[in-house]
Amino acid sequence: MKLSPREADGYFAKPDPGKTGLLIYGGDAMRVALKRQQVLSALLGPNADEEMRLTRMQGSELRSDPAQLIDAAKAVGFFPGPRAVFVEETTDTAAPAILAALEDWAPGDAQIIITAGQLKPTSKLRKAFESHPNAFAVGIYDDPPSRSEIERILGEAGLRKIPADSMSALTDVANDIGPGDFTRMIEKLVLYKRGDDSPLTQEDIDAVAPQSTEAALDDVLNVVAEGRSGEIGPLIRRLQAQGTQAVTLCIGATRHFRTLYTCASADGGPAQGIGKLRPPVYGKRRDRILRQAQGWGAMRLETALTILTDTDLQLRSGGQTAPAMALMERALIRLAMLARSR
Repeated sequence: MKLSPREADGYFAKPDPGKTGLLIYGGDAMRVALKRQQVLSALLGPNADEEMRLTRMQGSELRSDPAQLIDAAKAVGFFPGPRAVFVEETTDTAAPAILAALEDWAPGDAQIIITAGQLKPTSKLRKAFESHPNAFAVGIYDDPPSRSEIERILGEAGLRKIPADSMSALTDVANDIGPGDFTRMIEKLVLYKRGDDSPLTQEDIDAVAPQSTEAALDDVLNVVAEGRSGEIGPLIRRLQAQGTQAVTLCIGATRHFRTLYTCASADGGPAQGIGKLRPPVYGKRRDRILRQAQGWGAMRLETALTILTDTDLQLRSGGQTAPAMALMERALIRLAMLARSR
């Protein structure tokens, strides 16, 4: 049977020990591995390896010894409790052995858990699980994690006092980085909050969040918007070392100053305008954008956007000979000086 993403979330949290097996497939190996880890933990409990209730094998091994899967599924364990055989990195070359094991499976045998990469709809392996009356097939796609998925990860890590703005910030981080990086970030967050029972804050999240190119770009834009011209040069060098192009920096600066202009030009003022931003901003970032918009005002922000538009045209001009990043750095310094001319 085929499970939809919503049905799969519920099944991964509480798998049925009476099922024949489960196929988890997808193009992102890390996402597939995390789901497999979740379902095995929920199915077998924490001591499955020590109690020898979990057998692991590679999909490639089934080509030379197809009978080992059936043997492992039917082997009688020394310890009570559910058992599973986990076959990883499986392709259609292992389909004959897996199909035979599905057909020969009987109640009381170990459940067969298979992971694979991206499988076409015509895949023998995928069709076998999708058409099986007592087994499931789940495709894992590169969609951002749902709110319930993030809450599950936090709950398993023991993080429970999470205000709405902190949850929104964690959702933004989870959407920006890969699932493996997000899981490692939560592990760091648990250690960071060890012995601290206070609610999770934006500052806690910022302390452990991975420093990506996007974070470095935000640093530059905040420095410019706050008029700290002396800090621009070193941050520009950092972006260059990460491979950021001048046009990318210009686009990011234009987006940031357009956001400030949207806030500053609202009829009810920046405090009302920031509530109309889409997507909304929360926590520490919201406070910072509000301060910047209030400090600049709509008229000076119009001037800033004009400077950035002219710079963008220069960067894209075929006759431009000056180094692109130097041109962009000069424009940012002009903006920082403009921020101080109150």
